[in-house]
Formats: sequence, structure tokens, C-alpha cells
Amino acid sequence: MEELIVRYVHLTSEGEARDLLKGLGADPYGIQAMLPKMIHVNIFLEGLECKVANIIKQEMLSLGGDAAVARGTVACSIPRTDVVLMGTFKQVQRFTEKIASQPFGLKRISHRVREVLKNIFTESVSVRTARRELQIGRKTLIMGILNCTPDSFSDGGSFASPERAVEEGIRMAEEGADIIDIGGESTRPGSDPVPADEELRRVIPVIREIAGRIDLPLSIDTMKAVVAREALANGAEIVNDVSAMTFDDSMAKVVAEAGAAVVLMHMRGRPKEMQKGDLTYRSLQGEIIAFLQGRIEKAGEGGIAPEQIMVDPGLGFGKTAADSMRLIRYLGEFKVLGRPIVTGASRKSFIGSVTGGEPRERVEGTAAAVTAAIMNGSRIIRVHDVATMKKVAAMADALNWA
Repeated sequence: MEELIVRYVHLTSEGEARDLLKGLGADPYGIQAMLPKMIHVNIFLEGLECKVANIIKQEMLSLGGDAAVARGTVACSIPRTDVVLMGTFKQVQRFTEKIASQPFGLKRISHRVREVLKNIFTESVSVRTARRELQIGRKTLIMGILNCTPDSFSDGGSFASPERAVEEGIRMAEEGADIIDIGGESTRPGSDPVPADEELRRVIPVIREIAGRIDLPLSIDTMKAVVAREALANGAEIVNDVSAMTFDDSMAKVVAEAGAAVVLMHMRGRPKEMQKGDLTYRSLQGEIIAFLQGRIEKAGEGGIAPEQIMVDPGLGFGKTAADSMRLIRYLGEFKVLGRPIVTGASRKSFIGSVTGGEPRERVEGTAAAVTAAIMNGSRIIRVHDVATMKKVAAMADALNWA
């Protein structure tokens, strides 16, 4: 009697499911029919009225799926409940069709869940900058950090002179950076703001010189519209705004007029005080996703197309060390936003809380965090050690698509 082999199949994408079915010789038409049944999805809906949650649960049950709700929902003895939809891709898709014409806001829920289903299974997206289009998919892009500041947490003062900064930018390009992110104001915890004229003095000569010597996308790391405008005029094509355009009301106009790309990052408070006081979140991923979704919508109102937007959960910005590690672990949840995920774990204190050592001694911890971030959905990593992290990213990409 031949040995019976029974194994669990771990599928994380439609592509993996398709490869499995092709490998066993399934009919091509059958593959298309079976794929939606092979991928299970869990979708979290926050703060729904009980009558809406009850309709959702009944509709999911009728399709063979389910929906988890809080105790007391059926009797409506509580005002609101969170809901977890549970089912195959096909069941959830059918659910959106069934509720699309129903009242009580179910049409809006249908539209949003459809968006989520599309976004979480999209493997490649494009980002349009002021000068080119970047295709972001299976190859992780390396964003090299170039701090033209005397007080950045990791390399403050190392590249404070324009000449040293330009040399470092060229070196990063030679080491394989795909983007160079240039900043003239430290955003480390406790840092003081820098006047716009001083920030301009630090970054504009560097951007102008590097832009004239290498053909790579340059990013300006700033919260100030006047700095972004001058940087874009002198060769930058991406704005990396850690305030997600909440600090300066003019930022959206500057980005839209230049046709630049923008990184919208979550930060609670401002760098000076962001790590002080209460760092508790009711729903860590939920609150950050809701904030970024709101900023994407606000950017759209300001004339910025979705293709110009990237998102960053803001590791270490108004979060505990445990929060930052949790965000990396559950980074895949940010795919619901439909935009490329940027992560900046490099040398940060949450790594030091585990490995110890000063910022420059956190390379191994950074490599582990970068690998986890890439395998969980980040497609752009912001790093100090370009050559090393280029190899780390290449290995993580190979593991992702093996």
C-alpha cells in the first residue's frame, strides 16, 4: 500500500493558488472558477450600528461564510459593534453584490469592501513623480536617507556640509539606491523645528548638485511647503512629508502643481513631543489606516491623484517600541489603502530596545526588521546602510516570490 501524504497548503496570494492548481494539471477553466474559493479573507469593519451588523451577519451566513459581532448585537442592547467578515474571496465578493442596493449605508460598505478585495490582491502598482513613473511590485525599492542636519539621531553632523552630503548621495547611488531622500530638519523624538530659510540653505545646493550628476528620483523630506516648492524646482520629484500634509496647508497645492509624488506618513503630535504623554491606541492598525485613508482622500480633494501617493505607517513616530514591531508584523493590513507602503525602520530605537547598542550598531536588527517589512508588504524601504540593505531586500524579495 502506497504511503498517503496529507499536508497543509499555506497560500498567501492568488498567484500561489494558481501555481498549485497548474502544478496538479487542473483544467484552465476550472482554475479560474476555483481560485476565488481557495483564498480565505478576514475583513474588519469598525463601529457599525447593530441593525446593520445583524444584516451583514445574516447575509454572510446565507453564503456559507460568517461574521463575528459583539455579544448583545442581535438584541441591539448595545449601540454599535465591530464586525469581522469571514469567508472565501468568492463568498465576500458575493456578499458585496447582495448588499449593494440595500439601505442603512450598506451600499457604502459594499463599495469599500470591494475596494479592499481589489487592493489586497494587487501585486504591482505605479507611482507617478514629477519626472517619471516608477513601477513598484516584486522588486523592493531602496530609499537612501541623506540627512543634511547637525542633529539627526543616527548620523547628525556627518553630512552637514553640502560637499559631504553630495558625496554621500553619489555613493548611495553607486551602492544601488533607487531613491535618495534628502532632509534638512531632524524629526527625531524631542527635536526642535528649524526655520524655513535654514532648511533651504541646507538642502537646495545638495539637491541641485545631485540632480545634475545622477538620474535617480530625489525626495525632499520636509513638512514645509516653501521648502518643497524650491526642492521640486531644483530637481526633487517626491515630497516625503512626515505630517501627511497636516503641518502646512499649502503643501497639497505645491505637490499638485508640480505633479510630484508624495509620501503620507502617520505621526501622532510633532517630533518635539511625539514620544511624550499617552501613546495608547484603541486600535493601533485601525486608527493609523483610518488616518491615512483620510489623508489620501484629502490629497485627492487637493488635486493629487492616487498614482502620486505612497503611505508610511510611521514606525517610531508617536508609538512605543512594541507598537512599531506590531506594525511591521501586521503591515499587510495596510494593503487595503491600495498604495505602496514605505517603511523606515533603519537604526531606530525600537530596534535598540531589543538588540541594544547605539544607532550605528543596529545594522543586524535593521536587517531583520527590513526583511519582515518586505515579506509583510512593504515595497519601499528607507535606510541608512544602502549597500547592506540592498542585499537584504534582494534576499527578502527572492523569498517572497520563491
